Amino acid sequence: GFAQQPAATPGQPAQPAAKKKQVKDQGEYDLFNEALKDLTTNPQKAVQDIETWKQKYPDSDYKWDRLYYEMQAYSKMNPPQPGKMVELGGQLMGQDMKTVFEGQNGQLWILDILYKVATSVPALPNATPDQIDLGRKAAQQLKDQAEAYFISANKPAKTSDADWTKAKNDLENAANNSLLALDLTPANQLMAKKDCAGAVPLYTKALQEHPQSSFVSYQLANAMVCLQKTDPTMVPKAIYEFERAAVIDPTLGDPKNDPKKLTDYADSLYKTVHGSDEGLAQLKDLVKQNPLPPDNFAIKTKGEMEAEKSAEFAKSNPKLALWMNIKNTLNGADGDNYFTSQLKDSAVPQLRGLVVEGKPACRSKEILVSVPEEGQTGEQAAEITLKLDQPLTGKPEPGSEILWEGVPTEFTKSPFMLTMEADKAKVEVKTSACAAPAHRPATKKK
Repeated sequence: GFAQQPAATPGQPAQPAAKKKQVKDQGEYDLFNEALKDLTTNPQKAVQDIETWKQKYPDSDYKWDRLYYEMQAYSKMNPPQPGKMVELGGQLMGQDMKTVFEGQNGQLWILDILYKVATSVPALPNATPDQIDLGRKAAQQLKDQAEAYFISANKPAKTSDADWTKAKNDLENAANNSLLALDLTPANQLMAKKDCAGAVPLYTKALQEHPQSSFVSYQLANAMVCLQKTDPTMVPKAIYEFERAAVIDPTLGDPKNDPKKLTDYADSLYKTVHGSDEGLAQLKDLVKQNPLPPDNFAIKTKGEMEAEKSAEFAKSNPKLALWMNIKNTLNGADGDNYFTSQLKDSAVPQLRGLVVEGKPACRSKEILVSVPEEGQTGEQAAEITLKLDQPLTGKPEPGSEILWEGVPTEFTKSPFMLTMEADKAKVEVKTSACAAPAHRPATKKK
C-alpha cells in the first residue's frame, strides 16, 4: 500500500521528473489533472479520462506515467481487473523502468508495478505460459528491487526501523507467494480439466522447489487421491502428503481455521487403510523430515496385515491353520461345492484335535473330534467324525489329544460335521485299558 497513490499532486506533473517532461498544452494539462482527480475517487472514470488523453496526446511526455496511472485505476476497481494490470504492467516492464521512472519516487513506482504484475498473474483464471513467465519475472525482480530499495538511506525519518523492515518483508513474502502460486498454476489448470495424472508430476516438482509449503503437499495429495482407482500405489503417498500438510499447517483447507479438521481427516485415512493407528506417530515424525515419501514408502493395508498374520500363524501352527482354512471354506457360501469338487475323497495332511467321545467308548471304531481355535478353552462341540478301518485296542480318553491323517467322505453344514475315514495306523491317540467285563455269579443247577 505504500505506493498506491500517484507521485504527482493534482494539477502538477510528477516530481522530480517534471523538470524533464512537459505537457503539450493546456488541454493536456487539464486531462492530466482530471485523470489524477478521478483516480482517487472514481477509477472507472479515470480509465475513460486516460483513454481520451491517449487519443488526443499519443506521444505525450507522460505516456509511461499515464500507463502506470491506468494500471492504478484497474487495481482500484471493485473487483480489481488482474488481466488489465498484467497487460499494462507487461508493457511497462518492457521498458527500462529505471530510466522511465527516475528518483526515489520512481523506485516506489517500479516496486508497485512489479508487485501488481506478480500478484495479478496468479489471479488470472487461465494464465498463459507467457503470462506465467511474466509473473515469475516480476516476482523475482520485486525481490531484487526490494533488497536494493529498503536501505537505511531511503528510510523516511518518521518511519520506524520495525515498520521499514516489515514493509520489505511484506514485499518479499508477496513475491515468494506469487512464485509458489505460479509454480502451481499449470498443475491447477490440469486438475481443473480432471487431468490428475498430468498434475501429479507438476505438483511434485513444485514441492521439490518449495519443500516447506504445506499447501503444495495438500494439492499433491488431492491429485493422488484422484488417481487411486487406476493406481492404488497413490493411496499411501496421498496419506503421507495429507499428514505432512496437517503437521505443518493443520488449519489448511478449512475456512474456519479448525486445527483438527485436516488432522482428523488425514488420520482417518491412515486408520481406514491400515486398520488401526499403529505406526501413525512414526509417520507424523517421518513427514517432518521429508517433503516427499521415500521410494520404498508403503502403508500396510488391513488385508496385508491379516495376510501376514495368517502366514505367521500357519508357520507357527500349521495343523490348526490347515484345519481353520478347511473349516472356513466349508462354512462359506460355496462350501458344498468346495467339499464335492476338491475335498471329498482327497487325502488331508495330519491334523490335531481333542477327543470328544469314542464310539463305542471302548475299542472305538469311531471318534468324535473337536479342534479348538487358538486360545479357546472349555468343552468344545465335535466337528469331525473319524471312522477307523479297525477299532482301537483301548479306550480314547475324552479331552486327550489326537493326531490323524484321513480322507473326507461326508459333510453337513448344519450342524457342522465333516466325516473322515482314517487308517488306524495313521491315528495317534492315547488310550487306556478297557475295564474288564463284570463277572456274573454262576447259577446253580436245579
